[in-house]
Amino acid sequence: MKRGLLMLLPGLLVLIFGCATPPSDPAALAAFKANNDPLEPLNRKVFVFNQVLDRFIFLPLAKGYIHVVPDRGREGIHNFLENLKEPVVLANDTLQGEGRRAAITAGRFTINSTIGILGFVDFAGQHGLQRQNGDFGQTLYLWGFPEGAYLILPLWGPSIPRDAIGSGVDIYLDPLRYVARRYNYPSGLSAARAIASGIDERSRNIDTLDELQRESIDYYAAFRSLYRQHRASEVTRTSTAPTHSGDLYNDPDAPTGAGGPNEKQGTP
Repeated sequence: MKRGLLMLLPGLLVLIFGCATPPSDPAALAAFKANNDPLEPLNRKVFVFNQVLDRFIFLPLAKGYIHVVPDRGREGIHNFLENLKEPVVLANDTLQGEGRRAAITAGRFTINSTIGILGFVDFAGQHGLQRQNGDFGQTLYLWGFPEGAYLILPLWGPSIPRDAIGSGVDIYLDPLRYVARRYNYPSGLSAARAIASGIDERSRNIDTLDELQRESIDYYAAFRSLYRQHRASEVTRTSTAPTHSGDLYNDPDAPTGAGGPNEKQGTP
């Protein structure tokens, strides 16, 4: 039911709030179409709302996390959270017919879950098996589904209808969801994992976002451009092995260790 509402969200927003009026100037119209952001007036309002939440909730939590947990501990937690995503990556690599990527991901999950101590140590990455990317939004792209208009979702951040739907499907592809239900793990386990992932990602992008906001004349437009570039690189697989899969702010084409540290997610 929730996923169905998510699929209907773009259309409902258009009906309720209307779209931005396309400009008459040819150059401006071309830019308008390239941005693919017909809901820009509404998106900007949600963007500001997310920024307020980030300023008073998420950023303080991220800074507190950095202050309390040492570098090595944060890297271990990041590796653990990324290892939990590997089964979903494996499922999507398989759906996309990417046999080599699927084999690498399966190998990574097996090695890191055992020798890597539940994934806290990226033992596989240290020995040449680099983390792959794969999500159902990407799968839909490869199957020919259109992306739809750019969206800023409350709490979730930047997205497009195709990726929003894909994120919902990924939730159902995640075997940990069924393991938790099978063994009666606390119902808040998924929420705790999502919160931990959000704090981890925000803590890894404090400097990057601060610099982007400081140097941008229009932070919203700069953020939109950054998201689009990163997501286009992910779905077209121009990067063979992203250093941090799912990290919105890291350049997927940068060499390992370069650039700043999803998604599906910076809150703004």
